[in-house]
Amino acid sequence: MTDRIMTDRARRIALLGAPIDMGASQRGTLMGPAALRTAGLAALLESLDFEIVDYGDLSVAEVWDLADRPPEKANHYREIQRWTRVLSRRGYEIAQTGALPIFLGGDHTLSMGSVNAMARYWQERRRELFVLWLDAHADYNTPETTITANMHGMSAAFLCGEPGLDGLLGDDPRASIDPERLDLFGARSIDNLEKELMRTRRIRVVDMRQIDEFGVAVLIRRVIERVKASNGVLHVSFDVDFLDPCVAPGVGTTVPGGATYREAHLIMELLHDSGAVGSVDIVELNPFLDERGRTARTAVELIGSLFGQQITDRPTPSNAIAPGE
Repeated sequence: MTDRIMTDRARRIALLGAPIDMGASQRGTLMGPAALRTAGLAALLESLDFEIVDYGDLSVAEVWDLADRPPEKANHYREIQRWTRVLSRRGYEIAQTGALPIFLGGDHTLSMGSVNAMARYWQERRRELFVLWLDAHADYNTPETTITANMHGMSAAFLCGEPGLDGLLGDDPRASIDPERLDLFGARSIDNLEKELMRTRRIRVVDMRQIDEFGVAVLIRRVIERVKASNGVLHVSFDVDFLDPCVAPGVGTTVPGGATYREAHLIMELLHDSGAVGSVDIVELNPFLDERGRTARTAVELIGSLFGQQITDRPTPSNAIAPGE
C-alpha cells in the first residue's frame, strides 16, 4: 500500500528557487521565484501546518563549463547545463533531509535537474518515480526534432532518457524515468516530429478534448491509480500555461483553451487526497507579462489545494457521501 508521502513522510516543505529564463523564447521567468514568494507561498503552506525551509535561489556563477560539445540545435546550452547540474545536486541533497521539495522556476528546463534529482533519490529507495506533466505543451522535442531549438521544449524528453543532450549532467548520475511513467496532461500544442517521437515511445497524453469529454476527475484518478499500483511516488511538474490564458496571463507561451480555474483546483485536490505526491515544480511564470500578480496568486492558490487547503471540511474519499444522501 502506498504511503501518504505528503502527510506521513514529512510535514516539512523545502522551497528552492531557480531563476532561469534562457531556455524559453521570451525572457522574464527568472523573476518567477520572487513572484511566488511575494504572492505568499510560504505563508500559505505554513497556515496548513507545514514547516517551511526556504533555501533561497540557486546561483551558477561558480560552476565551470564541461568539455562536451554542445548540440547544434540547443539554444543557451552551456548556461542550461550549469543550471541542470546544480539543480540536480541540490535537489538530491534536499530530498535526503526528508523535506518535500518544491522547485520554483524559472522556465521548464528546471525539470531537467529537479526530476533527475528526485528520480535518483527514489531509485536508491527502490521506489519508482512517476511524473505528471501539467502543461499546454508536450516538451518532448530533442535537438533532432526541435523547430525552435529552445531547450524548455526538450525537458520531458531529457528526463525520459532521449538522446541528444547526453552530456548535460557531465559525470553526475543521470536517473532517467521510463517513458511509461510520464503522463502529459492538458496538452494542446505539439509539434509534428515531436508527436511522432511520442507515438513511438507510447507516451500517455491527455489532451484538452479528452478533458472536455471525460472530465479531469476521471482522468487524473487514472494517473493516481497507476502510481499507487506500483507503490510509486509522483512528481508534479506544473507549468502555469496549463491554465487557460484568461486565468493565467503571465506566461510567455500562451495557448487558448486551457484548464479552467475550477478544473485545476480539482486536480490539485485529488492529488492531495492520493497522498502520492513527493515533489513539485512550478514553472514558466513570467511576472513581466502578468496582470498585477494575478497569475502568481493563482499558482499559489493551486499549490495550497495540492497541500490540503479546503473551503469546507469533507469526509475522506473512503466514506464520502454524495450531497443529498
